[in-house]
Formats: sequence, C-alpha cells, structure tokens
Amino acid sequence: MANTNLHFKTNFAVSSKIEPFYKGGKVQISKDEKYIFCTCGSRVNVLEISTGKVVHSIEQDDQEDITSFALSSDDEMLVTSSRTLLLKQWDWRQAQCTRSWRAIHTVPIASMTFDPTSTLLATGGCDGTIKLWDVVKQYCTHNLKGSSGVVHLVQFHPDINLLQLFSSSLDCGIRLWDLRSSQCVCVLQSHYSAVTSLAFSPDGGTMVSSGRDKICTVWDLKTRKAKRTIPVYETVEGVVLLPENEDFSQIGVKNKDLHFITAGSKGVLRVWEASTARCVYTQTLPSSPTPVSEEGQDGDGDPSSLTYLLLLPASSRLATVTAEHNILLYQLPGLTTQQQFVGYNDEVLDVKFLGKGDSHIVVATNSCQIKVFELLTNSCQILYGHTDTVLSLDVFKKGSLFASCAKDKSVRVWQMDSASGQVCCVAQGSSHANAVGCITCSRMKASFIVSGSQDCTVKVWDLPADFSTTGVDIHQLTARATEKAHDKDVNSVAVSPNDKLLASGSQDRTAKLWSLAGEGDLGLLGVFRGHRRGVWAVSFSPVDQVLATSSADGTTKLWSLQDFSCLKTFEGHDASVLKLIFVSRGTQLLTSGSDGLVKLWTIKTNECVKTLDAHQDKVWGLHASRKDDKMVTGSADSNITIWVDVTEVELAEEQAKQEDQILKQQELSNLLHEKKYLKALGLAISLDHPHTVLKVIKAIRQGEDSRELLERTVLKLRQDQKESLLRYCVVWNTNARSCLDAQAVLQVLLTHLPPEELVQYQGVRTHLEGLIPYTERHMQRIGRLLQASMFLDYMWQKMRVTGAAASTGPDEDMDITPITGSQPLFMIDKGCGGSEKASREEKQDDDDDDDSGHDGDSNCHMEEEDDEVSVTKKASYIGGQVDKGDKAKTNGNHPSGSEESSEEEEEEEVEEDERDQGDQVTAQMVKSHSATSAPHQQPLLS
Repeated sequence: MANTNLHFKTNFAVSSKIEPFYKGGKVQISKDEKYIFCTCGSRVNVLEISTGKVVHSIEQDDQEDITSFALSSDDEMLVTSSRTLLLKQWDWRQAQCTRSWRAIHTVPIASMTFDPTSTLLATGGCDGTIKLWDVVKQYCTHNLKGSSGVVHLVQFHPDINLLQLFSSSLDCGIRLWDLRSSQCVCVLQSHYSAVTSLAFSPDGGTMVSSGRDKICTVWDLKTRKAKRTIPVYETVEGVVLLPENEDFSQIGVKNKDLHFITAGSKGVLRVWEASTARCVYTQTLPSSPTPVSEEGQDGDGDPSSLTYLLLLPASSRLATVTAEHNILLYQLPGLTTQQQFVGYNDEVLDVKFLGKGDSHIVVATNSCQIKVFELLTNSCQILYGHTDTVLSLDVFKKGSLFASCAKDKSVRVWQMDSASGQVCCVAQGSSHANAVGCITCSRMKASFIVSGSQDCTVKVWDLPADFSTTGVDIHQLTARATEKAHDKDVNSVAVSPNDKLLASGSQDRTAKLWSLAGEGDLGLLGVFRGHRRGVWAVSFSPVDQVLATSSADGTTKLWSLQDFSCLKTFEGHDASVLKLIFVSRGTQLLTSGSDGLVKLWTIKTNECVKTLDAHQDKVWGLHASRKDDKMVTGSADSNITIWVDVTEVELAEEQAKQEDQILKQQELSNLLHEKKYLKALGLAISLDHPHTVLKVIKAIRQGEDSRELLERTVLKLRQDQKESLLRYCVVWNTNARSCLDAQAVLQVLLTHLPPEELVQYQGVRTHLEGLIPYTERHMQRIGRLLQASMFLDYMWQKMRVTGAAASTGPDEDMDITPITGSQPLFMIDKGCGGSEKASREEKQDDDDDDDSGHDGDSNCHMEEEDDEVSVTKKASYIGGQVDKGDKAKTNGNHPSGSEESSEEEEEEEVEEDERDQGDQVTAQMVKSHSATSAPHQQPLLS
C-alpha cells in the first residue's frame, strides 16, 4: 500500500526551456564556424553550434523588427538595421551597441554585407539604392543608384583588389558595380525571376547564380557572359560550389570539373555537374517515407522546403534552413545529418518524456513532423511520416515506444533505438473517417493502442508481439474494435492501469467508461455527466478506482468508477482545463489550462497547493516523468518548459534556515548576557528581526551610562546596518511602548551623522516622512501627560493629613513643591487620580493616545470637582452644628470622626429646599476653585 514516507509535492521550479530563437529571415555563420547568427523579431540570437544553446541575444532598444544584419569577416562586428532606419554597430560578445547612425535610405534596408577586409559595408535598400559605408572612418563612401525596386541581394567579389560589387533587385538582373568609378559596369541578364544567391569559384573567375525561375547559370566573369544555363526543375534558394581537390565520390562527383549543390523547394540537396548540366546526386532524407521524385510539384508552400544553404569550409559541412525554421548541419562528403536545431516550434500541441531515464522528449507541433529533442544537448531529430498536423502523442510504459495520431486520419507507432537514439516508424494504421485527435497506449505491456477521432468513434488497434520481426517494412495495423462512442468529437481517451477499462471524453460534455475485456466490440459500462462544457481530458488514478476529467467549464472532477458519481470538484482555472495527470502516487493532480497556468492540487483537501506561471498561451502538453520528479509542459506560445520537483530541496533549505536561526538566537542571548552589545546588535540586524533588535536596544538603555553606551554602539555599525536600524525605528516609533527607544536611536543618528551621509541611505525620505506625524503625536501625548500631572500637585495641596494646618485661602499661593518619596500619598477611592491616569496612558498604544489621553483628562477634572461638591454639600448640611473654626478636614471623600455618621443620618432627613440650598453653595465653591487654580497652572504649563 501507500508508503508512510510519501510527501506531498509543494512546488516545481523551471529546470530548462526550449524557446524559439529563429522566426525567419537571414542566417549567417561565423568564420570560426562556432556560432550561428539568426534573426528573431527584434533580436539577433547567437546560437552555439556545439551545445545548441543561445549564448548571446542582441536586442534593439526600440523593439522594432530587424530587417537585415551582417557579421564582419573577422567575426568582430555585427551591424543591424531596423524599420527605424537606424544602423547599429554591436560588440556582439558583450551585447553592447558601440555606435549607431542614421541610414540615408528613405525606406528600410533589405540586405547588407561586409567586404573580405571588414572595412566596407554595403546596404541595399527598398528604395532601389545601394550605399557603401567605411565602418572604420565612419562615413558613407558610395551611393549607387540605378536598381529598380527592392535590392534584396548585395555581395562583394572575393578579390577585394577588383573593388567590385554585385547586386540584384526586382528587375531580375545581376548588376556589376565598379567601386572606383561608382558606375554600373554591366547587367548580367539570364534569369526571369528573383536571383536568390551567388557563389564564386576560388580563383574568382567563375560565378554561379540561382533563381526562383528554376534555373542556375554559370558565368564567366572575365568575359561577363553566361557559360551555361542549367535547368534544375525547382525553385532554388541557395547554391554553393563544392571545394576543389577533395574526394566527393560518395555524392556522385567523378571528375575535377565544376560541381555545385542546390537547395530549394523540394527540401533536399542535389549535386550538379556544371559542364554537362546533369544532376549527379540527390539526397534522400533518412526518415522520409517516400523518395522525392524528379517530377514533383513546385513545393513553394511545402514546410520542408529549404530557404538557405551555407558552406562551412573549415569543417567541410553544409548548413540548410527549412521553411519551418529548422537549421540542419550535414557533414561532407557523404551529406550525413550531423545536427538539427529547431528555431521555431509554432504551437506545441503535445509533449511526452521518452527514452531510458527520460533523456528525450517527443513533441507534436503545428506541423506534420514530429520532433524528438535530446534534453542534454537540445539536438533534435525530425521524424517524417504524417502528411498533416500531428495532434496527439502517447508513450508506452518502457519509454522506447510511442504512438502518434494526426489530421491525416492515421495513427503511427514509433520505436527508439536505445543505443543510437535514432527513431523510426514501425507501424501505421488508417481507417478513421476524420482527423484523429487523441491516442493512448496500453499500460501493462505494448499490446494495443486506442484512438479517438472527430468522426465520433473510438478504435482499438492490436500491435504485433515483436516489431523486430517485421524488418524494415512498416507494419500495417488493423482496428480490432470500432465503437461510435459520442455524439461529438472525441477529445481524450485513457486506458486503466490494468488494461481492462477505457475512458473517453468528448465535446458532447460527457465522459464514458468502456470495458476492454471482450474480444469484440467495446462494452459501455457507464456515463459521467456533470460538466457544463466539453470534456478535454480524462485520466485514471494509478491507485484508486477513480476517474479524473477536465472540462472547458474551468473545472476538474473526480468520479467514482463504482456508481459513476462525482466525488470532488476542483475549481481555480479561469478558462478551459486542457490536460490533467496524477502525481504523488495518485494523491495529487496537475492540471494545465487555456490561461497559461499549471496548478498543483492535493486531492484530500481540495486545495490548490501551487500555481505555476511560465507560459503566455494555452498549455496543451503536460506530462510527468516515470520517477515522478520532473514534468514537461508545452504551450501555444512555442515554449517547452522542463520542471523539476523542488519540494525536498525547499524543505531541506527551510530546516537548515531554522537551525541557523536557532543557533543565532542562542548566540544572541549569550552576547546579551555577556553585555557584548555591539556584536549582539549586529547579529540581530543580520537576522532581520526588528523585535530582537529592539530587545538589544532596551538592554543597552537599561544599563549605566546608557546614553554614551548607545552612542558608541550605534556609531560603530556599518552603513547598511545603520540603514536597517533607521528602518526599524520607523516601525518602533508607531508604538507608544517603543517610541522612547526609537527616539533615542534617532537622536544618535541625527546628531552624529552628517546630512550628506543620511541622504545616501536607501528610502531615507520615506522613512523621515513616516517618523514626523507619529513623533508629533507622541509630543502631544507627553504634553497632556504633563498637564495631568499638575493636578496631582493641586490635589496634594488640597488633601492634607489630619492634624495639618487649615487649607489655603482662595487668595493664597499654592504650594507646588514636588512630591518626594518620603511623603505619604493619599489616593481618592472613587475616581482615577492623575497619577493613575498618567501610568495608564504610558501603557497604552499610540493609536489610542489621542482619544484616551483627552478623555482621561476630562474625567479627572469631573471627578475632582465631584469630590469638592460632595465635601461642600455635606458641610452645608451640618453648618449649624459644627463650629466654623473646627480644623478637622476630610481626606478624599471620607469625613473624619463619629460626627460624620450622625451627619449622614441627618442628611437623609433633610427637606428638598435644603438640598437646593446646598446645590447653590456647591456651585459657588466650584467657581472659587476654578478662579484659584487657573493662575497657578499658567506658569507650570508654560
């Protein structure tokens, strides 16, 4: 059963990405043959051939698309042009623009090239002019006019001493310019369509031109005449001359005559003998299902057609660029495929791990080709076989066998050679009436595959026991069972872990469960209803009798296979949920949606544990590795992302962090105990715990000579530590309990540090703005506290100990001698005295200070007045019985002697009019009280 040590996953991190680096346009290879330069929108990407990774990316500041670029012959300078008509010179190794200047062209530049000395730069514009620039002395040397339309090709003669420039424009002629006279010497007329490339012989006497009019022309540059016109029966985009004095017998070269290679719309390389105008060799693609015929179509729209052909003479290699933005390197003399790079994947429709140890991934893109990437080197195999867009993939348990389906109504089975890593097609079947949108493989052994189609049917295909017995021929599959499963397109099919059940999800908003046990047709077991939109994906749990479905209604549901009831619903995606898989041994789910998000769910709690955001468009592909430690996602934004499970790594980091915190806390306690305040303060600041720093400050202020000790400690801190301390002071200052410590630190900082140093602190303006209002509130609170404390002196003056002299008259000065510790303090029982209020205000937070302090003052006034009123009132009741010269005085609210009890009894029997009389007397005494206390308070408060 389940392992007790099983931990839920909490997070994934991006391990690597396969991103587009070439979206069409010019491609150039450095002279040292280590890097490929190619355009990608507003960037020029530099791809390292050995690793297949983009090592530099030169991007325009204005975000304008790059129209052309050129790399100097010495690989030092890169010049780019954009639609803003600016030419920029780059140090491409540092990705820094060293110079930019305004091109004199009135419209964007279409082509550019350097001469062999890397001194002259020629630019051909869409305005029909050619301009030459001296990039060393930085000025325009020539302005060549005469071309008609866009100048899409400029090239220097390899012999720089001749100072000749060749160009071609929309008039289909090749113009030869003499740079000494800035004149067009002649126009070589042979082509009837755009000239695409020029190739020169080593001696410079012969040139071969290719065009889209399906011919190649050999020119004698000495006589400036065409020596021979060779029909090649395809639109030619590139031509290179084979090097002399090398053995190319493997590709049909039998003599030393001039031979050249063409690349064009047929997607293959062909070798031609110039003297006889004969094709001596035609390349056959190793994965191509059918050889290319000589009578083939033009293939202008064929995605496999070639757009560039480049020669790497030092390593005897050829580089071709396809219309699907793939860059392929071939090794001469045998034209064997050496490396393949995918520049642009378009929409990624499905992606799966493949190979032993999940070393490869197989990708279905918006193309009829399947791409197999080696994760270590990013090198790619391109598999040919399907004739229309591949829609879905699935891998068998062992990992070396996988199946694909496509819009061409067919399914195919592919096998990877574990030793060489080469993939070939071993079986195919086609009997669907419409596009096959989903496919799944048997789980236990490679015995069958199941496909679902837009013709609403599900088919089960049996596989042969051993594919090796079929030899080189592709095994033809036949459907064992066919069932009309749904009323609309079948979007997803899944096989249970024991190969006995089949689930299908459809656009008709239902999922169905089928039995695979019978030999004949599929047996319907039940229908899962509950989604409000079409079902995009279905998946069986690896451990429980549960089926998971995801839908365009943004929800994911878990269903019981026993009674077909919905057990749980997961809501969180804002759009369609396109794919789902079980992870963590069936205890968690991973889902991907049209919102570009991947979400990790814990089934037991219905909780979304993590949301992963690395894509900008629909995430169609989602797959987990067999070890359950990695996953791969593929999106419509052309990005493929490899994720790695970092749950254990983060857990270990958190534990190490906690252990480190505990050790530092213990060290801090030891330092405080030893009174090593400087080290303690520095350690507390490094922990970034404001409360701990406050404890250290309080400990410093509690000792002897606290002010000097605080100054010495704070001023010895580093500048970054002082910045942190100032930031903490802003927080402390908001609380009445810690404001005094904050003000003490601020006093040290503001009095000992020069303003120039304080201004350099990060965020000092914000900190000071936060300090001012709270400091003002604290000042107001202390003022109110001082005001309230004055009443304590007044009350002490009024409350004498029994036996003391008579109270002062209204005209006598009040004694304001401070209360010493030896003097007894008599508290009022019924009210809160000034000292109580003062102590209470010091304990309250600053947010309550404004209201509580003010209310407290008024309450104290009222209670004191009430005390006076009660004493006076009682005095009025017994006025006739006690002598006016009696020196007995009440303390607080309590009269002295046994007479007070009798007076209270008499008070209860007093008539109503006597009470009114007492009230009048009370009012008079309150007025005299006010008049007496006011002049004494004035000097104190001032």
